[in-house]
Amino acid sequence: MPPRTGARSARRWTRHGHREASASVVGSAVLVAACIVGYAAAPPPVSSAAAFTLTSATFENGTRIPAVHTCAGTDLSPSLKWTGAPATTRSFVLLVVDPDAPGGEFVHWVVYDLPAAWRALPSGVGPILRIGGQGGGRQGVNGFSRIGYGGPCPPPGRVHHYVFTLYALDVAQLPAPYGATGGLVKRALQGHILATAVLTGLFSR
Repeated sequence: MPPRTGARSARRWTRHGHREASASVVGSAVLVAACIVGYAAAPPPVSSAAAFTLTSATFENGTRIPAVHTCAGTDLSPSLKWTGAPATTRSFVLLVVDPDAPGGEFVHWVVYDLPAAWRALPSGVGPILRIGGQGGGRQGVNGFSRIGYGGPCPPPGRVHHYVFTLYALDVAQLPAPYGATGGLVKRALQGHILATAVLTGLFSR
């Protein structure tokens, strides 16, 4: 039972034994509740990385890479296109690896310092140190100890995955020399990644 402290005090208690809240307290509670509901209903912000995609005109993600891009064909690099990079991107790095290689991850292509304005690479990029002339991207040394692209060439047997990863970076140029290996480029880009886009192709012989 509520304490009997006089008629004035007793009137501030309800018949259920709960003290009535003042108008200001009730108003504050309603305001807080409204804010909580409004916050919960608001959609989460969309990350720029979620829209960053890498595609090829010759194969789709998770499908077989055409022989023309492998050692079973003419070993041409595939055309690539990307969209949705963060607005603050200053350069791109492309690494292509085979994580299923018998000796561990095998590097098939190393491209770095691609200008932020670029949105594609054509098919058939040659074994040159600089793509697109002065001010263009640079190519490094692949696992075959050659500059440029080296296509899928797995031993006969199971299907291998070839992972094309494009990194959007916050620096215009990596502290890596001409003809850098994939390992050097990987170390140099750490701490500078804004977003990544991945395209995976399959191949077997």
